[in-house]
Amino acid sequence: MCVPMVLDDADSAPERSRSNSVSFSEFYEQQYRQLVRLAMAVVGRWDIAEELVQDAFVTLHDRWARVSQYESPETWLRRVVLNRSLSALRRRAIEVRLLGRLARQREEPTELPSADGEIWRAVAVLPKRQAQVVALMFVDDLAVSEIASVLECDETTVRTHLRRARQRLAQRLNLEEESET
Repeated sequence: MCVPMVLDDADSAPERSRSNSVSFSEFYEQQYRQLVRLAMAVVGRWDIAEELVQDAFVTLHDRWARVSQYESPETWLRRVVLNRSLSALRRRAIEVRLLGRLARQREEPTELPSADGEIWRAVAVLPKRQAQVVALMFVDDLAVSEIASVLECDETTVRTHLRRARQRLAQRLNLEEESET
C-alpha cells in the first residue's frame, strides 16, 4: 500500500550530494512543461495544472538550497505536484458535494473538455493511485521502478495499480484488454 507524502516533512528527506549543479532557473525550464502535463493528467484541467505546478515551484524555490542537493530533486518535485493535484481533486469533490446540497440536487463532477480525449477523461475518474500510476507511466514515460520511487511504494504495488487501471479503462472504454506477458 502506498502512503501519501506529507508536504511539510519534505525537507526531512535524506540529502545527497549532486555532482551536476543546476540553477533554479535551469531546473524550472527543464521540468515545468512535463510537470504541467503530469498534473493535467491527474486533475483534468490545464489551468489548474499550471497553477499547481507554479505553486510547487514556489515551494521548491524556498527550499532550493537543500532540495538541489538531493540525488533526485525532480522526484521530490513530482511528489509535491502529485500531492497538490490530489488535494485539488479533494477540494473540487467537496465543492461539488456542497453545491449539490445547496441546490438540493446531486450534480455530477464537471467532465473534462472534449479536447482532452476520451481516454484521459476515463483516467481522471480512476481511483487516485491508479490515475497517478497511469499519468506517470504514459505522460512522464517512467519505468515501474521510477514510479515506485516517486510514489514511495513497492514495484509490485505499482504493477497492481497499473493492472487494475488497465482493466477499468478497458471496461469503461469498451475495449478488449490486452493479455499481459
